[in-house]
Amino acid sequence: MHRKITTTPGVLPPARSTRRHFLKATGAAGFAFPFVASGLRASPPSSTLRHASIGGGGMAGNDIKALASNPWVKVVAFADVDVNRIGEVREMIPEARYYQDWRQLLERESGQIDSVNVSVPDHMHAPIALSAMQLGKHCYCQKPLAHDIHETRVLARFARERRLVTQMGIQNHSIRAYRQAVALVQQGVIGRVREVHSWSSKKWGDVGPAPTRADPIPPGLDWDLWLGAAASRPYVKDHYHPGNWRKRLDFGTGTFGDMGCHILDPVFNALALTAPISVRSDGPAPDAWNWPIDARIRYVFPGTRFTVGRTISVTWYDGDARLPAEVRALLPAGGGVRSPVGPAPVDSVDQGSLFVGTEGVLHLPHPAAPRLHPEQKYRGQRLPEVEHGHHWTLWAEACRSGGSPSAGFDYSGPLTEMVLLGSVAVRFPQTTLNWDSGRLQFSNESAANRFLRRTYRQGWEVAGL
Repeated sequence: MHRKITTTPGVLPPARSTRRHFLKATGAAGFAFPFVASGLRASPPSSTLRHASIGGGGMAGNDIKALASNPWVKVVAFADVDVNRIGEVREMIPEARYYQDWRQLLERESGQIDSVNVSVPDHMHAPIALSAMQLGKHCYCQKPLAHDIHETRVLARFARERRLVTQMGIQNHSIRAYRQAVALVQQGVIGRVREVHSWSSKKWGDVGPAPTRADPIPPGLDWDLWLGAAASRPYVKDHYHPGNWRKRLDFGTGTFGDMGCHILDPVFNALALTAPISVRSDGPAPDAWNWPIDARIRYVFPGTRFTVGRTISVTWYDGDARLPAEVRALLPAGGGVRSPVGPAPVDSVDQGSLFVGTEGVLHLPHPAAPRLHPEQKYRGQRLPEVEHGHHWTLWAEACRSGGSPSAGFDYSGPLTEMVLLGSVAVRFPQTTLNWDSGRLQFSNESAANRFLRRTYRQGWEVAGL
């Protein structure tokens, strides 16, 4: 469903036949996007990285600014389904060609670009990222890597097989504070780790049915394109676009999908974790439309050389959920963990992790320098000297050199899979789900397996997904 819109000079309007033309051009039959030849690989450009952004407003705008700050990155095109959200990018990079339909961009610009960033709502990460990678483009994809675990596995495998340079948008992975925390844990400063507790005060959830009304679609927004692979439904003002989609089951991944990929990243990294053995939710369940808030999700992983015993637990809390009293007691009053330790409501800055070791405790606020407790024991302890990296530049430079970025899909894929297991666990409260990562299934609850992979709307199927 495309509507005629008025565009400024140099702005390409959406074409009704875009999908048909794309299929014809790529030779697909029965799929929205084809696999490419098995040997296809993007060649590192010798000087300029020619780049396209899928997304123009919101986080996409930040990604474009960060990438364009490099003099050897040239943003040649971008796409956004909402013409009303592209003004800042048009002003910043007036020469960049604009498309409302990202499929049209890939069709027309394939020979003119080396890389893309995918900075759109979660439900379209995998269809867009895989479509670009099938054309041999290096890919920077916002977190979470995908909406579903199956999609996540496919993206990581495809990028690895095609030797594409990838990066997930967990920018704090590259900053000094997170790297210092990882180094402290791996150097044994707090001993071996017994357990970890991580939290976010954000509340990307809701209760109650979706509104039944149908509001007028704003001029310049292609609602059908915004829905993409999700089931068709009426536009409802402010219920989905531009931000509240994170609360909805079909589009976002709740607080743990949004912030878990950030906050659990240094935990996953520092402890060298692999796939969890089990996951259990002791918080509320979602309704038919919305993710819950106040989640409490406990992961159990195989132990590593940095942990105590054969297994290690990592527990996630969001909204107003609180750490248990025995964990709160590990820090003195005023120890810096305000949100889940005290009785007062949390606020948006109260996020982080607590590593409980055999010799001490490491508190990592999100995102800030790590703190060691008890303070008297660690007074004078110097933080490790590590480099501070610019997450976007690290990826862009790897695209040019053929090197390795800081959070490629081989790392961020398993991290995302772990986080998204929480999105399945919350649907089965007070049930321990045993996870078989090799088979990509739960071994003790077959009903949970149907939430690992979704069905795309007819006409939006993607080869390989």
